[in-house]
Amino acid sequence: MAYSDWTLGTVKKAFDIEEVNTAGVFSDAEPVAPSAHLTTTLERNVPLAFAMGTEKAKSELIVSAILVELWEYFNRNISFFSGIDFNVDAESGLTGVCDFVVSLSPSQFHLESPIIVLVEAKRDNLTVGLGQCVAEMVAAQRFNVERGNDIPRIYGATTSGIDWVFLKLEEKRLQLDMAAYTIERCDKILGILTSMVAQKA
Repeated sequence: MAYSDWTLGTVKKAFDIEEVNTAGVFSDAEPVAPSAHLTTTLERNVPLAFAMGTEKAKSELIVSAILVELWEYFNRNISFFSGIDFNVDAESGLTGVCDFVVSLSPSQFHLESPIIVLVEAKRDNLTVGLGQCVAEMVAAQRFNVERGNDIPRIYGATTSGIDWVFLKLEEKRLQLDMAAYTIERCDKILGILTSMVAQKA
Protein backbone atom coordinates (compact mmCIF):
# COMPACT_ATOMS: atom_id res chain seq x y z
CA MET A 1 0.00 0.00 0.00
CA ALA A 2 1.25 3.47 -0.90
CA TYR A 3 0.26 6.95 0.25
CA SER A 4 -1.89 7.39 -2.85
CA ASP A 5 -4.01 4.37 -1.83
CA TRP A 6 -5.21 5.93 1.42
CA THR A 7 -8.56 7.63 1.85
CA LEU A 8 -9.40 9.85 4.78
CA GLY A 9 -11.59 7.09 6.19
CA THR A 10 -9.02 4.31 5.91
CA VAL A 11 -6.15 6.36 7.31
CA LYS A 12 -8.20 7.49 10.31
CA LYS A 13 -9.20 3.91 11.09
CA ALA A 14 -5.73 2.43 10.58
CA PHE A 15 -3.94 4.95 12.80
CA ASP A 16 -6.75 5.69 15.28
CA ILE A 17 -6.94 9.36 14.30
CA GLU A 18 -9.63 11.65 15.66
CA GLU A 19 -10.82 14.12 13.04
CA VAL A 20 -12.01 17.56 14.05
CA ASN A 21 -13.46 19.66 11.24
CA THR A 22 -13.20 23.33 12.08
CA ALA A 23 -13.77 26.35 9.90
CA GLY A 24 -10.96 28.85 10.21
CA VAL A 25 -8.34 26.76 12.03
CA PHE A 26 -5.73 28.92 10.36
CA SER A 27 -7.73 32.15 10.16
CA ASP A 28 -5.56 33.88 12.77
CA ALA A 29 -2.41 33.51 10.66
CA GLU A 30 -1.14 36.95 9.72
CA PRO A 31 -0.92 37.51 5.95
CA VAL A 32 2.56 37.78 4.47
CA ALA A 33 2.88 40.06 1.48
CA PRO A 34 4.34 38.26 -1.53
CA SER A 35 7.50 39.63 -3.08
CA ALA A 36 7.30 41.50 -6.35
CA HIS A 37 8.97 38.51 -7.98
CA LEU A 38 6.30 36.07 -6.76
CA THR A 39 3.49 38.45 -7.73
CA THR A 40 4.86 38.69 -11.27
CA THR A 41 5.46 34.94 -11.43
CA LEU A 42 1.90 34.12 -10.39
CA GLU A 43 0.40 36.68 -12.75
CA ARG A 44 2.18 34.89 -15.57
CA ASN A 45 1.97 31.28 -14.37
CA VAL A 46 -1.54 30.91 -12.93
CA PRO A 47 -3.42 31.44 -16.23
CA LEU A 48 -0.97 29.13 -18.00
CA ALA A 49 -1.31 26.38 -15.39
CA PHE A 50 -5.10 26.77 -15.43
CA ALA A 51 -5.17 26.44 -19.22
CA MET A 52 -2.90 23.39 -19.20
CA GLY A 53 -5.12 21.86 -16.53
CA THR A 54 -2.77 19.10 -15.37
CA GLU A 55 -1.64 18.35 -11.84
CA LYS A 56 1.98 18.48 -12.97
CA ALA A 57 1.61 21.93 -14.53
CA LYS A 58 -0.03 23.34 -11.42
CA SER A 59 2.68 21.82 -9.22
CA GLU A 60 5.50 23.19 -11.30
CA LEU A 61 4.08 26.59 -12.14
CA ILE A 62 2.23 27.56 -8.95
CA VAL A 63 3.02 25.38 -5.92
CA SER A 64 6.78 25.39 -6.47
CA ALA A 65 6.76 29.18 -6.79
CA ILE A 66 4.93 29.52 -3.46
CA LEU A 67 7.37 27.18 -1.71
CA VAL A 68 10.42 28.94 -3.15
CA GLU A 69 8.97 32.14 -1.69
CA LEU A 70 8.59 30.39 1.68
CA TRP A 71 12.20 29.22 1.46
CA GLU A 72 13.37 32.76 0.76
CA TYR A 73 11.19 34.17 3.55
CA PHE A 74 13.11 32.04 6.05
CA ASN A 75 16.44 33.09 4.54
CA ARG A 76 16.96 29.63 3.05
CA ASN A 77 17.24 28.12 6.55
CA ILE A 78 14.59 25.54 5.73
CA SER A 79 14.49 23.07 2.85
CA PHE A 80 11.83 21.74 0.54
CA PHE A 81 11.71 18.78 -1.80
CA SER A 82 9.54 17.94 -4.78
CA GLY A 83 8.57 14.45 -5.92
CA ILE A 84 10.70 12.73 -3.29
CA ASP A 85 10.53 9.07 -2.25
CA PHE A 86 9.43 8.98 1.39
CA ASN A 87 9.44 5.35 2.49
CA VAL A 88 8.99 5.21 6.26
CA ASP A 89 7.12 2.00 7.13
CA ALA A 90 6.21 -0.45 4.37
CA GLU A 91 4.29 -2.76 6.73
CA SER A 92 2.01 0.13 7.70
CA GLY A 93 1.58 1.33 4.13
CA LEU A 94 3.59 4.49 4.71
CA THR A 95 5.55 4.47 1.47
CA GLY A 96 5.53 6.31 -1.81
CA VAL A 97 6.30 9.64 -3.37
CA CYS A 98 5.37 12.98 -1.78
CA ASP A 99 4.64 15.93 -4.04
CA PHE A 100 6.28 18.41 -1.66
CA VAL A 101 7.99 18.12 1.72
CA VAL A 102 9.18 21.04 3.85
CA SER A 103 11.80 20.41 6.52
CA LEU A 104 13.12 22.68 9.26
CA SER A 105 16.61 21.49 8.34
CA PRO A 106 18.50 23.78 5.94
CA SER A 107 20.08 20.77 4.21
CA GLN A 108 18.86 20.76 0.61
CA PHE A 109 20.82 17.79 -0.68
CA HIS A 110 18.97 15.12 1.29
CA LEU A 111 15.86 15.02 3.46
CA GLU A 112 16.52 15.50 7.16
CA SER A 113 14.20 15.80 10.14
CA PRO A 114 12.22 17.50 11.38
CA ILE A 115 9.68 17.47 8.60
CA ILE A 116 7.06 20.11 9.24
CA VAL A 117 4.77 20.44 6.18
CA LEU A 118 3.53 18.02 3.48
CA VAL A 119 1.83 19.43 0.39
CA GLU A 120 -0.13 17.30 -2.07
CA ALA A 121 -1.04 18.77 -5.44
CA LYS A 122 -4.24 17.56 -7.03
CA ARG A 123 -5.76 18.34 -10.39
CA ASP A 124 -9.17 19.48 -9.13
CA ASN A 125 -10.84 17.55 -6.30
CA LEU A 126 -8.92 18.43 -3.15
CA THR A 127 -10.84 16.04 -0.89
CA VAL A 128 -9.43 13.10 -2.87
CA GLY A 129 -5.96 14.04 -1.63
CA LEU A 130 -6.84 14.33 2.05
CA GLY A 131 -6.23 10.68 2.95
CA GLN A 132 -2.93 10.67 1.10
CA CYS A 133 -1.81 13.86 2.82
CA VAL A 134 -2.76 12.59 6.29
CA ALA A 135 -0.88 9.32 5.69
CA GLU A 136 2.19 11.35 4.79
CA MET A 137 1.74 13.45 7.94
CA VAL A 138 1.62 10.26 10.06
CA ALA A 139 4.78 9.08 8.30
CA ALA A 140 6.44 12.42 9.04
CA GLN A 141 5.61 12.03 12.73
CA ARG A 142 7.33 8.65 12.76
CA PHE A 143 10.26 9.89 10.69
CA ASN A 144 10.86 12.75 13.12
CA VAL A 145 10.55 10.60 16.25
CA GLU A 146 12.94 7.97 14.90
CA ARG A 147 15.54 10.68 14.40
CA GLY A 148 15.07 12.34 17.77
CA ASN A 149 13.38 15.43 16.34
CA ASP A 150 9.87 15.01 17.65
CA ILE A 151 7.90 18.24 17.17
CA PRO A 152 4.39 18.93 18.50
CA ARG A 153 2.59 19.45 15.21
CA ILE A 154 2.78 18.29 11.62
CA TYR A 155 0.99 20.30 8.96
CA GLY A 156 -0.37 19.42 5.56
CA ALA A 157 -2.10 20.92 2.55
CA THR A 158 -3.89 19.67 -0.49
CA THR A 159 -4.00 22.09 -3.36
CA SER A 160 -4.96 22.49 -6.97
CA GLY A 161 -2.58 25.43 -7.07
CA ILE A 162 -5.66 27.66 -7.25
CA ASP A 163 -7.41 26.40 -4.08
CA TRP A 164 -5.68 25.32 -0.86
CA VAL A 165 -7.00 23.27 2.09
CA PHE A 166 -4.87 23.05 5.24
CA LEU A 167 -4.54 20.40 7.97
CA LYS A 168 -2.86 20.05 11.35
CA LEU A 169 -1.96 16.83 13.17
CA GLU A 170 -1.11 16.82 16.89
CA GLU A 171 -0.42 13.28 18.11
CA LYS A 172 -3.63 11.57 16.91
CA ARG A 173 -5.82 14.64 16.69
CA LEU A 174 -6.39 15.88 13.15
CA GLN A 175 -7.78 19.35 12.51
CA LEU A 176 -9.04 19.95 9.00
CA ASP A 177 -9.78 23.54 8.07
CA MET A 178 -13.18 23.63 6.38
CA ALA A 179 -12.26 26.92 4.72
CA ALA A 180 -10.51 26.77 1.35
CA TYR A 181 -8.08 29.56 0.51
CA THR A 182 -7.66 30.72 -3.08
CA ILE A 183 -4.52 31.90 -4.84
CA GLU A 184 -6.06 35.38 -5.06
CA ARG A 185 -5.24 35.51 -1.33
CA CYS A 186 -1.65 34.52 -1.87
CA ASP A 187 -0.69 36.67 1.14
CA LYS A 188 -2.94 34.57 3.38
CA ILE A 189 -1.60 31.29 1.98
CA LEU A 190 1.95 32.51 2.64
CA GLY A 191 0.92 33.63 6.11
CA ILE A 192 -0.47 30.20 6.93
CA LEU A 193 2.61 28.43 5.59
CA THR A 194 4.98 30.69 7.52
CA SER A 195 2.97 30.13 10.72
CA MET A 196 3.27 26.39 10.13
CA VAL A 197 7.05 26.57 9.80
CA ALA A 198 7.17 28.68 12.95
CA GLN A 199 4.89 26.16 14.74
CA LYS A 200 2.48 28.97 15.60
CA ALA A 201 -0.61 27.72 13.78
